[in-house]
Amino acid sequence: MTSAIPLNVGITRSAGAKAAGGKRVLLAEPRGYCAGVDRAVETVEKALEKHGAPVYVRKEIVHNRHVVETLREQGVIFVDETDEVPEGALVVFSAHGVAPIVHETAAERNLRTIDATCPLVTKVHQEAKRFARDDYDILLIGHEGHEEVEGTAGEAPEHVQLVDGPDSVDKVTVRDPSKVIWLSQTTLSVDETMQTVERLRERFPTLQDPPSDDICYATSNRQTAVKAMAPECDLVIVVGSRNSSNSVRLVEVALGAGAKASYLVDYAREVDLAWLEGVQTIGITSGASVPEILVTGVLDLLAEHGFGEVQPVTTANETLVFSLPRELRAARRDTAQS
Repeated sequence: MTSAIPLNVGITRSAGAKAAGGKRVLLAEPRGYCAGVDRAVETVEKALEKHGAPVYVRKEIVHNRHVVETLREQGVIFVDETDEVPEGALVVFSAHGVAPIVHETAAERNLRTIDATCPLVTKVHQEAKRFARDDYDILLIGHEGHEEVEGTAGEAPEHVQLVDGPDSVDKVTVRDPSKVIWLSQTTLSVDETMQTVERLRERFPTLQDPPSDDICYATSNRQTAVKAMAPECDLVIVVGSRNSSNSVRLVEVALGAGAKASYLVDYAREVDLAWLEGVQTIGITSGASVPEILVTGVLDLLAEHGFGEVQPVTTANETLVFSLPRELRAARRDTAQS
């Protein structure tokens, strides 16, 4: 769950300290792993413990280079499609979700499957199926080619149209303007999504909203924390991979909220020291699929260059935890008892 009460958003700095040339880091909280990513990564780890290597994973389990490389070293084999998995082997579906056809092709090959789809993505899948049954046109706001979008659209391909940002709205056609609903990819920019919705509503005034927010709580919370600190920042460094939609959005949100510069890095070694020239305040955050060790690496690098003062900027507390897939819950209990 998420606390709705801002906990520590006061960003203060004495004039004397600024005049003395003091340097500081504003550290966004919350940041990093969300409940869905934590569940997905643990799912693969427990599958390895229970079944041994190799464990196959369709696509990247989450969009983070470090996580994928670490799991590969432990015996995970990442594949693009289920037809690359030996017949009868174990395959895990990633946190981004898959279309029904993927389950069908896995069954045809007698694959043992574990579905690590984030429950919040599953919720959007259920919404798509529900509104397709009611014969709605479903306008899915998201990025073309993203695995989550492909999985959601695959639930009702005859009813779903992709709307990739506000500029795509004019291309949308519907059968009945009174039966149109929008859904969204869970990792989008909240602001850009609402801009797209506003454009859609101009064309379709009776456009219906999803039964509940589709953009996940973690995406929203990380963007809120960045917005709180960005106006104070000469530079915002977002730790995350370039194929991570929510990480890329954090860079955009930081710039939109007033940061003078913002960059995305996977590792501390990718920080260009030229970025630090003339900088007093650096904001740090990380995408929802980023382990904290990568943030620590960036903080250590910055400390070596005079940015040793770290001030948290906390806008929410996250306590939500998702259960493991049913095939692995016993493994979690056994581990807890040992």
